[in-house]
Amino acid sequence: MSQKEKLIERFSNKPKDFTYDELKRLLGYFGYIEDESGNGSRVTFYNSETQDLIKLHKPHPGNVIKEYLMKELFNKMKEEGIIWIATLIIKVI
Repeated sequence: MSQKEKLIERFSNKPKDFTYDELKRLLGYFGYIEDESGNGSRVTFYNSETQDLIKLHKPHPGNVIKEYLMKELFNKMKEEGIIWIATLIIKVI
């Protein structure tokens, strides 16, 4: 299993210790680019192919994503078909 597949599987399991760095890498796999031009800890991830935006606050003072945000992101990615497709690809490989 590749690092990408392992990260997708880890995210799909909604761990309580998923970091912002892991989230940034995961979203990058799906074409999202981080834009930190907002105020304070506010960031936006933009996918130019789908024109989709994901807005969130960077965790601070730590680096771990809050549980409620993990659930919201997972549901959004599932609704968009990203997680389902990625999970299916992992199972096929």
